[in-house]
Amino acid sequence: MADAGILVFRACLVLLAMPVYVLNFLGLWEPFCQKIFFPFFLEKMSAVHEKKAKKFKQELFRNLPDFKSPSGELKLLEIGTGLGANFQFYPPGCKVTCSDINPNFQQGLSKNMNKNQHIHYERFLIAAGEDLRQVPSGSVDVVICTLVLCSVHNVNGTLKEVLRVLRPGGAFYFLEHVAADPSSSNYFWQQVCYPTWKLIFCGCCLTREIWKNVEQASFSDVKLQHISIKVPWTPIHQHIVGYAVK
Repeated sequence: MADAGILVFRACLVLLAMPVYVLNFLGLWEPFCQKIFFPFFLEKMSAVHEKKAKKFKQELFRNLPDFKSPSGELKLLEIGTGLGANFQFYPPGCKVTCSDINPNFQQGLSKNMNKNQHIHYERFLIAAGEDLRQVPSGSVDVVICTLVLCSVHNVNGTLKEVLRVLRPGGAFYFLEHVAADPSSSNYFWQQVCYPTWKLIFCGCCLTREIWKNVEQASFSDVKLQHISIKVPWTPIHQHIVGYAVK
């Protein structure tokens, strides 16, 4: 019965989102989404999510200085920088390399860079998380990834690149939304929304069990918690937060 219900509600969502499906069929949705819709949506949604996630991020990033290199520098790479919502939590003087597959966040990103002059911005890379070839192996102390692994094409491939660019003893920090408990009503709605949500929001997958990918990657130590951050009017509730050491 549950599977039948999922299919019925999915069909209803497809009908409601039919203009998007038509634009996608014509090859027009993806460029519009990346350049106009998703940056606009991310700015609005980010403000809501950041209010709810702030206390978790403050605690998460509190020990960033512990991963400074022997020279005393902290070189940080952020995958999927987006609008730069994390800049406020980085320690003074750290050197930040920003990367994102979507180059259309300039306005929001510039705004957050101007607001956070306590850090040094080294460069911006247009790159997918699975392909960070522009970053030399073992060259950064910390990699940060928040609300990004839901939409990369290959989670394990991204984590492999994270491990490559980190120096030995460096750390990978993450905060990601994940699949709900399969027995919960929230999981039912994640299943319902999955295809349409993924299309509308640039490949965002609601049902990934990302904690399994992190725990199975070749990190020497993983500190991971399951938390709840409820985003109103969405099936996004469950998250994981923590860091893993190379």
